[in-house]
Amino acid sequence: MGLLYGPLHLSSSFFRRNDLLIDNRTGSALGTPLAWPEAKERAGQQLLAIWKKARGKERDALLWGDEVEYLVVAVDDKEEKVRLSLCQAEILKALAQDAELSKRAAVNGDASEYDLPDNVKSILIKEPLPTFHPEFGRFMLEATPGKPWGIGFKELLKVESNMKWRYGSPSRLCCYCEVESNITRRVTAKNHMAANEYPITLTTFPRLGCSDDFTLPSYPLSGPALRSQFVPDEIANPHIRFPTLAANIRSRRGRKVELNVPVFRDTNTPWPFKDPTVNYDLHKWPEDDDVRNGAAKEGNVYMDAMAFGMGSCCLQITFQCKNITEGRKLYDQLSPLGPIMLALTGATPIYKGFLVDTDVRWNQIGNAVDCRTREELGEVPLKNDRWRIPKSRYASNSTYISQDPHLRPEYMDPDLVIDEDIKKKLMDGGMDELLATHFAHLFIRDPIVIFNEDLQELDLTKTDHFENLQSTNWQHIRFKPPPADNDIGWRVEFRPMEIQITDFENAAFSIFMVLITRAILSFDLNFYIPIPRTTENMETAHARNAVLDEKFYFRKDPFPHRYPRSQRHQQSRPSSPPGGSTPSPPPSTTPSSPLLQPIESEYTLMSVNDIINGSPDGFPGLIPLVESYLDSLNVDVETRCALAKYLDLIRRRADGSLWTNAKWIREFVAKHPDYKQDSVVSAKISYDLVKAVEEITEKEGKDGSIGWEMFTAKKH
Repeated sequence: MGLLYGPLHLSSSFFRRNDLLIDNRTGSALGTPLAWPEAKERAGQQLLAIWKKARGKERDALLWGDEVEYLVVAVDDKEEKVRLSLCQAEILKALAQDAELSKRAAVNGDASEYDLPDNVKSILIKEPLPTFHPEFGRFMLEATPGKPWGIGFKELLKVESNMKWRYGSPSRLCCYCEVESNITRRVTAKNHMAANEYPITLTTFPRLGCSDDFTLPSYPLSGPALRSQFVPDEIANPHIRFPTLAANIRSRRGRKVELNVPVFRDTNTPWPFKDPTVNYDLHKWPEDDDVRNGAAKEGNVYMDAMAFGMGSCCLQITFQCKNITEGRKLYDQLSPLGPIMLALTGATPIYKGFLVDTDVRWNQIGNAVDCRTREELGEVPLKNDRWRIPKSRYASNSTYISQDPHLRPEYMDPDLVIDEDIKKKLMDGGMDELLATHFAHLFIRDPIVIFNEDLQELDLTKTDHFENLQSTNWQHIRFKPPPADNDIGWRVEFRPMEIQITDFENAAFSIFMVLITRAILSFDLNFYIPIPRTTENMETAHARNAVLDEKFYFRKDPFPHRYPRSQRHQQSRPSSPPGGSTPSPPPSTTPSSPLLQPIESEYTLMSVNDIINGSPDGFPGLIPLVESYLDSLNVDVETRCALAKYLDLIRRRADGSLWTNAKWIREFVAKHPDYKQDSVVSAKISYDLVKAVEEITEKEGKDGSIGWEMFTAKKH
């Protein structure tokens, strides 16, 4: 997820890293799977070659891109039922044709091939169409802007309109550009769907894995790739990498993946709860013994396939940095923010037709791709494997990598597992110990899928072998070396946030993350806490209503203290300040050069509201820090007011005056006339929920319309 493939292209499917094997537009199969014993050796050689070539790379302009993932649903109003539409390939094929037309229009300066008004044709000539990509689920689409965003404030104000939905056909493109230079993504996708199909931005489909026909078309369960009781193989992208990945995870693990999510206990929920959908009498595959051996835990909703994790949608942001130093700093400083933003964007209170007692998706994706053996999990003594590994390959970060004087050894993970051989080879090749340790940690994982074509040669000018390992280590922040042979710089990908129902919300969280990165670099902010505390925070973020009810470890004082103010100001210059001015850091009331104290004194438990808006104990708050950054740049009043509406959403979600998506969905289910206070989200409830989400996407709670609680504190 989140690879830049060219100067104007952001992409995020974790399989689209090798142009020789994969058609990025359609996801069609181009390879034959096979084992790869030389994986790490070749990947290490390529990594070292990339690092040597790109370590001095400098980019003048910071670019960034958002990645929005959609579920495609088919709504049957006659039956009052909603299903997942397994139409990804057809939609992508049509979108690819549009993209080709748009490219020709831009090159030739002529959009006559489109049957569109002249003013819309002029837009197509100037601006590329949004880019669409396949994802794991055949019911999913991922969309990115046609070219990366810059950090100018006018660019930030185009993000929402680029995402925006306008109901209608492509012949009405002229209606969906509030900001004329942007072609919107939802309507572009919708145009290539059936009249009853819609792209929606829910994290999970409420009845994925239920016993009724939840896909269109419907297929039998328990296929050879997933071997799932609950979902058919056909739910996955047909590209051979996807089912191969799922099968290899199961094979390496020695059993199916296990997802157990605590059920929400309502007044009529049967207790003790035993998932009534589990079939203990199925004997089709050897893995069917899993449930008879205790895989389905009491009190939990049980799921058994990769689709329940990788079939989730999220919002990701990729930043291209000025150089490797800036990238390493952002990687470190964004890490403690991950759990906070995960809780703040909570949107996943339903799994497999049940209300659950968690609000976010993160751990379930980790469980869905967890390939660790029993030895690596510590369930049995080590015999055949090299290490006990504390986390799934989809998990929170375990390293810091910045050569920053603020970084203390005590912040590091004391239980970090690394491949010492890889670390030595990287350091012998000239890489510093911090970065070598980071990559040596990633290299403890085996590659899960590789193809015969990959083994034909080792080309040190390419990155395919390295990406096979890098791109299947799904950390909540990803540090990304430049790809081969183009102008792209060092990148950092921020991955934890949940997708939101509306484009306004997704734009708000995207813009906020861009602005906080600017504040971090401009003011030399220090958010370091020990890595184990961030790991704990990621667990805390899963709790129901964690955004209001839980507290998170966070640094008390984010301001730098190791240098006199004059030096600190010089070291805090932003890489690419809009308008060319240099901000001054907000005043700090603490001494400028304190003696180092025990690290436990540097952080404390805070609420999300304290972290976002500021605490009585003196933490300034992330939004006030962003506002200080904006104050220093003389932003014009109109732009400042436009940005304020996005920041206000973040501020009010944090203080509880606006609901999260998760809270709104819970309340919708609880108040539905079909709900029996038994935790069950029926087909009728799911249908009405999706219909409501469609309306919210269009109206955004305006004038007291449905969902207003997520956007305004008072119903008008």
